[in-house]
Amino acid sequence: MPNIIEVTDLSSPALDAFARLTEGQLRRRLEPEKGLFIAESPKVIQRALDAGYEPVSLLMERRQMDGPARELMARCRDIPVYTACREMLASLTGYPLTRGVLCAMRRPPLPGVEALCAGARRIAVLEGIVDPTNVGAVFRSAAALNMDAVLVTPTCCDPLYRRSVRVSMGTVFQVPWTYIGDTPADWPGPGMARLRSLGFRTAAMALCDTSISIEDPRLAAEPRLAIVLGTEGDGLSPRTIAACDYTVRIPMAHQVDSLNVAAASAVAFWQLRPR
Repeated sequence: MPNIIEVTDLSSPALDAFARLTEGQLRRRLEPEKGLFIAESPKVIQRALDAGYEPVSLLMERRQMDGPARELMARCRDIPVYTACREMLASLTGYPLTRGVLCAMRRPPLPGVEALCAGARRIAVLEGIVDPTNVGAVFRSAAALNMDAVLVTPTCCDPLYRRSVRVSMGTVFQVPWTYIGDTPADWPGPGMARLRSLGFRTAAMALCDTSISIEDPRLAAEPRLAIVLGTEGDGLSPRTIAACDYTVRIPMAHQVDSLNVAAASAVAFWQLRPR
């Protein structure tokens, strides 16, 4: 039976994961290997459970207990289920709960780059993307358009940030991913060297005089290709562009000079998919 607990004290330490811990604190909760993240909405939580992620506790609006969250409660037996009215939980978290449910979950250990990329033909590399909405949208495109893996540089937003997870619609649990390096110094130099040692050619998505069209047949013909996407506004760093094998542009009309990184990722993943 679910362990249902009515929320009466918003200051209870048991609710810290949902209300008072920053994203950085969630990652380091107790010990790094026991860090937490927050999944939001029944569909996203179901996808996390399907992928083998371990739930720690649920927070849900009272009305959800007889609705979409019933199946979640059945799957998450023996963990605390904290519940209250919608207004009280919004007061606790600082925002209305999407579909009325949050779940604190354990962070799994991430694979190494070499293990993740073994057998991969197409991967995405996210350099310093700081908006969690964009990170989530890129993951959703990566899942839909058959990227084999995603590598995230140390300066990139955490893919398990609550909003990233929600915008991805849980696809962050379906596409294999890991960090390429532990500190900013590990990218681009050492990171590029690792990709080359694994047999990848690299394609920087950037606008410059030496860019080739994304429709260039050499790109789709590459047996192993890493598609490198840069941060909002400034895009990829000059060092990264210089280190890549190709610099690639998306042809555009009406004097539009660029696309949002999430939109550009969808175009790139579709066009550069392995043939």
